[in-house]
Amino acid sequence: MKLLSIGAAFLLLLCLAMPVSAAQFTAPQVPEAGAAEMPETTDSFGRGFQELLQNVLFHLQPGLREGLRVSVSLVAAVMMVSLLRTCSGRVSSLAELSGTVAIAGVLLFSANSMITLGADTVREMSEYGKLLFPVLTTAAAAQGSVTASAALYAGTVALDAVIGSLIAHLLVPMVYLFLALATANSALEEDMLKKMRDLIKTSMSWCLRTVLTVFTTYMSITGVVSGTTDAAALKATKITISSVVPVVGGILSDASEAVLVSAGLAKNAAGIYGILAILAIFLEPFSRIGIQYLILKATASVCGIFGSKRMMGLIEDFSTAMGLLLGMTGAVCLLLLISTVCFLKGVG
Repeated sequence: MKLLSIGAAFLLLLCLAMPVSAAQFTAPQVPEAGAAEMPETTDSFGRGFQELLQNVLFHLQPGLREGLRVSVSLVAAVMMVSLLRTCSGRVSSLAELSGTVAIAGVLLFSANSMITLGADTVREMSEYGKLLFPVLTTAAAAQGSVTASAALYAGTVALDAVIGSLIAHLLVPMVYLFLALATANSALEEDMLKKMRDLIKTSMSWCLRTVLTVFTTYMSITGVVSGTTDAAALKATKITISSVVPVVGGILSDASEAVLVSAGLAKNAAGIYGILAILAIFLEPFSRIGIQYLILKATASVCGIFGSKRMMGLIEDFSTAMGLLLGMTGAVCLLLLISTVCFLKGVG
């Protein structure tokens, strides 16, 4: 009976040790989309993040120049229309319509490239998350967070799929619809078009907030319930090993704890690399869209000094579309970062 107990204890220890020795707790390589920004230092988050910011700032200059070029074109178009508005009657109305068409023509091309960039960034982050989280799940399970890691993985994968599909198949088309309604409203000044535009904007914002609220709530519940269960299971395992195996039970118990600690270190190394990789994919596109957003906001304010309310409102609508894109990409990045940090903390 005693030999069976010793054998069972050794088998239990091997079950704990095998994931640490056999599994490769190495985060997947950053995809091509973020390879240019990925820092060389990945063992320290602080130094790696600082290097990452420097790389991103270096690659933002072309986007800044493009944004300023668009801003100058918009200001010139609004100034031209303002000069034509000095005429009266039908000529003034025609000038307003021509100004709307000119502004829409200038902005639609850059807006389309930003929308495509945002959609591609969401897809790249989601695909990288599908590679990263199995590694973190295995490492967390090897450390003893079996229940929590499984619950985290299930919730993260499910919500990542939901928000990815939501953005690709619903929110991105809604951004195009929002811009079409905004342009039509500026040209025709119809109250119904304005109400439909506002409804589209409200619906997109509500969808993003709802998904993030559900996700953070799930993570909170998972952290409290599963984390407590795993901690109790680990404590029971150590007590069992220490009491069942005579003489060397305490040594085996300490060895099992060392196995779990080494798994945690490996998990943290993979997690730090994963966080930097997610940020490398995310930061440059997010910054480029953010620059467009800020430049359009500033341009609308400048044009409001001498331009008409209709044209200023159209520019603000395009900046609102950029803000919605920021929300989409930021939501996916936040989802991945929160999940990674939960794995690093061991959930409880």
